[in-house]
Amino acid sequence: MTITLAPAALRTRITRILAAAGSAQAEAEQVAANLVLANLSGHDSHGVGMVPRYVDAIAEGGLQPNTSVKVDLDAGAMLALDGQRGYGQVVGVQAMELGIARARQQGSCILSLAHAHHLGRIGHFAEMATAQGLVSMHFVNVLSRPVVAPWGGGDGRFGTNPCCIGVPLAGAEPFILDFATSRVAQGKMRVAHNKGERVPAGYLIDERGAPTDDPGVVVVPQRNGLFGALMTFGEHKGYGMAVACELLGGALTGSGTWHREADTARPVFNGMLTVLIDPAKLGTQQSFAEEAKAFIDWLRQSPPGAGFDAVQIAGEPERSARMARERDGIALDDTTWTEIEAAGARVGVAIA
Repeated sequence: MTITLAPAALRTRITRILAAAGSAQAEAEQVAANLVLANLSGHDSHGVGMVPRYVDAIAEGGLQPNTSVKVDLDAGAMLALDGQRGYGQVVGVQAMELGIARARQQGSCILSLAHAHHLGRIGHFAEMATAQGLVSMHFVNVLSRPVVAPWGGGDGRFGTNPCCIGVPLAGAEPFILDFATSRVAQGKMRVAHNKGERVPAGYLIDERGAPTDDPGVVVVPQRNGLFGALMTFGEHKGYGMAVACELLGGALTGSGTWHREADTARPVFNGMLTVLIDPAKLGTQQSFAEEAKAFIDWLRQSPPGAGFDAVQIAGEPERSARMARERDGIALDDTTWTEIEAAGARVGVAIA
């Protein structure tokens, strides 16, 4: 069973829960809007299904509502920031606003953000940058229960460690490449488990290190309280990218890396290294615009392959999903909705 809500109605319900959990009204609205935008974009893994975990994280003291980003270092084209365990949807935006302003002044900015609570969909930050004509690159690590196995390993040792690249395209929507270095995001396995679905071969190993198609192995404890693990995309190549995100997003930013036994804590902390470039200040804006358009046009001239209608570029599926879900509403499975209702009840809010 599913429940389908209009985006505005869903935002209102989620805002009420977040406000009751301790956020000022403006913060609750901002976080709710970001979560609903993830659902609209087709990324239910980063959408309102995260609310129960956020409520738990606040109760544990790991997520700190009404917290702003702190500047630890301002060195012109380099900024070192601390999210102070605030909502990633808030401190991440604050960090990007600082970085974008600096890149427009200086031509580029290297921005480190440490100790942010779950940043959500990283593509949101790339969209912020490209809307200002900037190229952006983001390397993110995840400090939470390690759910991804190293290539050749048999248990989880790190997080889904996303990488994102945004490129503005003159006269067109931007290129927004946003992907987890695991085969799929952990949240997609939560959604699949809640729906009672199985997943394709090659996505998962169980608690014994054996292949499985049961998403529950990374959602609920298995034998002896152990969990299975996600696999990286592209075998050793995705594994290498995941390690790079841990080293850049975690170690270089000062946010920390994962090198301890797993626990049951509910907070999810992210470190993010962001590089912002202004093509105008680089002196290549005209050639950049011309060459980028020529290449994208060249890609689109490829005849559709079997099972495809046309060649797309990164960012287009999300924009198409937004149009459809704005029109048709956002569908949530019954288990996810029940969990959100229970989270509301824990903070004294009824959203039925």
